[in-house]
Amino acid sequence: MSANSAANSVPHPTLIKVDPFIPADKQKGLHNRWHPDIPPIATVKPGQTFKIECVDWTGGQIGNNDCSDDVKNVDLTKVHNLSGPIAVEGTEPGDCLIVDILDVTPFEKMPWGFTGIFELENGGGLFAKEFRSRACKAIWDLNGVYASSRHIPGVRFAGVSHPGLIGTAPSPELLATWNKREGELIAAHADSVPPVAYPPEPRGAYVGQDLPKNVFEKIAKEGARTIPGREHGGNCDIKNLSKGSRCYFPVFVKGANLSVGDLHFSQGDGEMSFCGAIEMAGIITFSTSIIKGGVEKFGLKQPIFLPSPVDPMYSQKLVFEGLSVNINGDGKQFNMDASVAYKQAALNAIGYLQKLGYTREQAYLLLSAAPVESHVGAIVDSPNACVTLAVPTGIFDHDILPKPEGLTKKDFGQCAIRSDGVL
Repeated sequence: MSANSAANSVPHPTLIKVDPFIPADKQKGLHNRWHPDIPPIATVKPGQTFKIECVDWTGGQIGNNDCSDDVKNVDLTKVHNLSGPIAVEGTEPGDCLIVDILDVTPFEKMPWGFTGIFELENGGGLFAKEFRSRACKAIWDLNGVYASSRHIPGVRFAGVSHPGLIGTAPSPELLATWNKREGELIAAHADSVPPVAYPPEPRGAYVGQDLPKNVFEKIAKEGARTIPGREHGGNCDIKNLSKGSRCYFPVFVKGANLSVGDLHFSQGDGEMSFCGAIEMAGIITFSTSIIKGGVEKFGLKQPIFLPSPVDPMYSQKLVFEGLSVNINGDGKQFNMDASVAYKQAALNAIGYLQKLGYTREQAYLLLSAAPVESHVGAIVDSPNACVTLAVPTGIFDHDILPKPEGLTKKDFGQCAIRSDGVL
């Protein structure tokens, strides 16, 4: 090896370091609100490759154990602890920030993740009302590209690792727009359980920087919660926005101020159980570049992206249909409602998995975390939108296909539940 090899082997710098076992609100370089007044923690040049370490979305509130009391009692005012912001030199409002996601990996010292069903009154989820959701979880062991769980036996699948949450900082005007429109929605559904949206909440707000008291208080009072996705990106939970993807983000503030967190080892389309991915702490590798005036050039109302070239090869899938009719409930007819159709497809799949011996809770968690695919089949044939949910058969170590003699029902135990046994 030449004498220059060591000198020419320059590691990519880690700009934000965290410890996944220390509470997020004890660490620097993190924040859990969107606000233009949060200053960048670091600045990069376009073209530079760099690494960012991230805590899990709860900031270390969920443990690797066999009880879901931690999910039941999670503090949602503290969640989605993002690493950043990272400023990109030369970026101005109206530009397009290109972000290449080069890699996403768990920490070596934390080779596990979790999927959770959250309480109806504390988080909810797609079927929070239908199931009157009570806290459950599955811990997943992460072994190379594969995930398996002691709480959902008989399955093993390759993960599509990705950031659930990534976005640029809002301008003051965009932040005001978010808070106004979401506030109006909350006012129109004031008694909704779970809530239809989450307004600014000073309690639990955190910025891991030394800021003047008045600046922090303004951020805590006005800052948008990180729970939903918005025009800047945010918490969109798109499983194909994975390692190898290229993202095009609209820029609203000088420097763009990119933040990232909520890393997922794997997820199905829909992330239906609210905490429905395999949530993990880990390390993400980026490089960035700029297209000047890109918002105007591309009509960039929201981010666009190129999917990853890396995708698990599961060719055979069992596909469940859903229509905009509450077939699994009171039979009510809806008009072209794709959300209802998705729910019916998912309920049909859950019912099928129960015939194989999985509990409803295990099936709900599995369909959230495994690389299932959902597509809008038709959204034009009134009154019934059609949505499909495709479950890869290759993730199971047993045959799940329909047979003339019926399905073989096994005992797969149960996922982790509350210490009081309530489901």
